Amino acid sequence: MKQKELSQLTDEELLAEAKKAKSTAIMNAVFIGFLIGIIVYSVVKNTWGLLTLIPLFLAYKLINNSKQNSKDLEALLKERNLK
Repeated sequence: MKQKELSQLTDEELLAEAKKAKSTAIMNAVFIGFLIGIIVYSVVKNTWGLLTLIPLFLAYKLINNSKQNSKDLEALLKERNLK
């Protein structure tokens, strides 16, 4: 969610969003681990190319996106003294 949308949520909705973000973070961690496994396999088999670059790019995007979303949510929770 964007910052404007987060700021318009009620306290209960914001806490529910934080709970959902926690489960999303776990799924992202599993997916990133899978992508890193593909990269390691590719390096071991000496096949540098598309098989290595696509998972590397996807892992980078997932990490950056989840960091920004969690920072916004944590800041709003702290501002409202909910956590």
